[in-house]
Amino acid sequence: MEKVIFYLLAIIMVASAIASVSSRRMLRSVVYLLFVLIGAAGLYFLMDYNFLAAIQLTVYAGGIVVLIIFSVLLIQHIEMELEIAKSSRRWFSALLCLMGLSIFLGTIYSHPFAVAETTSTTTVAEIGRALLSFEKGGFILPFEVISILLLAAMIGAITIAKGGKEIKQEVPESLDIDKILQDAKQQAEEKVMELESSTKN
Repeated sequence: MEKVIFYLLAIIMVASAIASVSSRRMLRSVVYLLFVLIGAAGLYFLMDYNFLAAIQLTVYAGGIVVLIIFSVLLIQHIEMELEIAKSSRRWFSALLCLMGLSIFLGTIYSHPFAVAETTSTTTVAEIGRALLSFEKGGFILPFEVISILLLAAMIGAITIAKGGKEIKQEVPESLDIDKILQDAKQQAEEKVMELESSTKN
């Protein structure tokens, strides 16, 4: 039964990954990427790594994908289609994929995987205590730094989405030069009369 679930998840992940890189619509590519990340979480659950599976679902499938979707919606229209790549770029991308796959498979088959001879298991409660521990070996400082970094990224995304307000300055269409000169002349005459009256006194 485990092999059936494994192959089913593997097929879903491979098909979604191919659809993600081949789709011309950005939003659909992100949705296909979501299925890839959910499939990876399913593999973690299958290996009984519940904590890693929960992190995979909450951080990657729940946080990173939502951030990518918001970025796509802010940058371009939701129904916008990407241009069709040239045939030369397609062949070059396929060649790079085959090279990466060959290196990946060669590394896996050449590495002697040994079975760990240990009976100790780490529970989710122990991982949580280590993350929030102030003692030696605790991870409270990087945990808080990451939270501040995520907060700064969220504030930056809100600022970019809000945009700057345009400052409009009202400029008069035309200036009445004669009226300005007349007012200035009148003010000058009043000043002269004040000076004459002050000198007489």
